Amino acid sequence: MNFVAMDFETANGKRYSACSLALTIVRNSQVADEFYTLIKPDTDFFWRNVQIHGIHEADVADAPDFPTVWPHIQSLFTPEQLVIAHNAQFDNSVLRQTLNHYGMTSPAYLTLDTVKTSRQFLPTLADHKLNTVADALGISLEHHHNALDDSLACANILLSETNTFGQEAIKPFIKLA
Repeated sequence: MNFVAMDFETANGKRYSACSLALTIVRNSQVADEFYTLIKPDTDFFWRNVQIHGIHEADVADAPDFPTVWPHIQSLFTPEQLVIAHNAQFDNSVLRQTLNHYGMTSPAYLTLDTVKTSRQFLPTLADHKLNTVADALGISLEHHHNALDDSLACANILLSETNTFGQEAIKPFIKLA
């Protein structure tokens, strides 16, 4: 399998308030590369978001803004590329709305939500939160709500589900973003 697992953290409830981004790149069913950056959003931080992910306004004071980050990762978002996330609706909307906020064009790419695959393949779990699914599959998740740890756990969830249920069982979950 070849895909990119994406995870955003946001500064507040606005979807364009990305304050960190991680990408875990999987090639031939192996983690091949990782990308992580803090992002200086064009908005204020809300205390509840800070409480969840631990990123403060001071942490991103010298971080690049999203228009500076985008050229470094844009090539990973193509019509043939599968980009996954745990609760992909959230992460895809953060990407789309952040790009829109800065007047940039949203790319077309393939997407898959590991919340949806986990509901299908692991129906007996109490819930399908990232930490619950990772724990059920024996996947390490050191710092939940750290974008890099979350994207790596998401990647490993899809790899585990693919190993157990096969690529054909995964295909129906792939959609166009």
